[in-house]
Amino acid sequence: MIQLTNTTVMNFENAIRGARNPMNSWARMDSFYDKDGMYQLGPNDLSLAMRLARAGSDHRKYLRMVFVSVDITAPLYWWKEYDTYKVATVANSTSTMHKIHSKPFSMDDFSVDHLTPSSYGFMETIVQKLEEIRLSYIETKSKETWYDMIQLLPSSYNQMRTCTFNYETLINIYRARKAHKLQEWHTFCDWIQTLPYAAELITFEP
Repeated sequence: MIQLTNTTVMNFENAIRGARNPMNSWARMDSFYDKDGMYQLGPNDLSLAMRLARAGSDHRKYLRMVFVSVDITAPLYWWKEYDTYKVATVANSTSTMHKIHSKPFSMDDFSVDHLTPSSYGFMETIVQKLEEIRLSYIETKSKETWYDMIQLLPSSYNQMRTCTFNYETLINIYRARKAHKLQEWHTFCDWIQTLPYAAELITFEP
């Protein structure tokens, strides 16, 4: 299970202006803000943006100036793979170290959408045990009990992070993960496809 919410795309105007710096072609800029405040690429700017995007990473530096912010809720096993992408990404996460005990454990806290019925029942037992430990920790503040929570926590536990990317990084992620065996990566790549000009600037075939 993965959820992506609160998506914001920023800085298209400055990125396109920068893309025109090498040829001093600012007079050909024809993009504009629509009535909803969204930046729309005009035909001249979109043509240039697409040509540079397809010319390779060295030529599409302007895409590193287009930023995306999104809140992602996903299981720890997905975040371990996501952490491969350390270049041009930033993330602030909810804290398991400080807040793991702050709310009751429930099945909704875990990605269990692909469990077989027998495994689902076993997971319910684990969640019940974690809740027992949590209540004990609240009462005793025992460090040993706190470690029980941390070390028993399954990798299916969902964590929320607010993440930022740029379009160049999303090109790399999309190409590397669109055929991955984890369904979460397919959902992530589907989200990439919803971004402004994704087909023209991110998901195109090289």
